[in-house]
Amino acid sequence: MENHLTFLYFAYGSNLLKERLQLKNPSAKVHCVARLKDYRLMFGNYEGLASDRWHGGVATIEHSLGDEVWGVVWRMSMSDLESLDGQENVTLGAYTPVELSVKTKEQELNCRTYIMNSCVYAPPSPQYLKVVMMGAEQNGLPKDYQEKLRTIKTNMYEGPLPMMAELERARRRAKERANHRSDA
Repeated sequence: MENHLTFLYFAYGSNLLKERLQLKNPSAKVHCVARLKDYRLMFGNYEGLASDRWHGGVATIEHSLGDEVWGVVWRMSMSDLESLDGQENVTLGAYTPVELSVKTKEQELNCRTYIMNSCVYAPPSPQYLKVVMMGAEQNGLPKDYQEKLRTIKTNMYEGPLPMMAELERARRRAKERANHRSDA
C-alpha cells in the first residue's frame, strides 16, 4: 500500500471523474494514469439488482488474458478508506476490495481496487457511461481506450438521476473555485 497515512486506489469506472470520487472522498488526488493488464471492463449489477443510483449496470473488471483496463491511480488518505469501501458497498458484499499491480510508463504500482461479486451482466445507463467517459477524458486516458468506451451499448434509460445533478453542482463549484483563484 504506501505509508500508513495514504493508500493508492485504481479507479476504472465512475470514480475516474474527480468530482465523483471527491463527493465522499475529499483527500483523493490524481497520482497517475495506469493500465491493468489481463483484465477487461464489464458492466453489471450485484446479484442482478439494478443500481438505484445509476439505473443500470455499473463497472467491474474480470480476469481476461490479453485484455487491458485503463484507469486512474488516486492517492488517498487512510481516513477516506471507510468512505470508499462504503461507496463500493463492501459491507453489503457487492464488491470485494483487492490489491492488484498496475503499470505506468515508469513503474508498477500495487493499488487497491474493487471487483463485483455475483455479477449479472447488464448495460450501463447513458448517464453512468457519460460519467466514466468524462473521467477518462479529464485524466487523458489513451484516445483508443476512450473510443472503445464510446462504443459501449447502454440501456437507454432516460429518467432522472439525482447523482447527475449532484455531480453538476460539484463541477460548477470546482469551476467557480478555479475562476476565483485565477482572479486573485
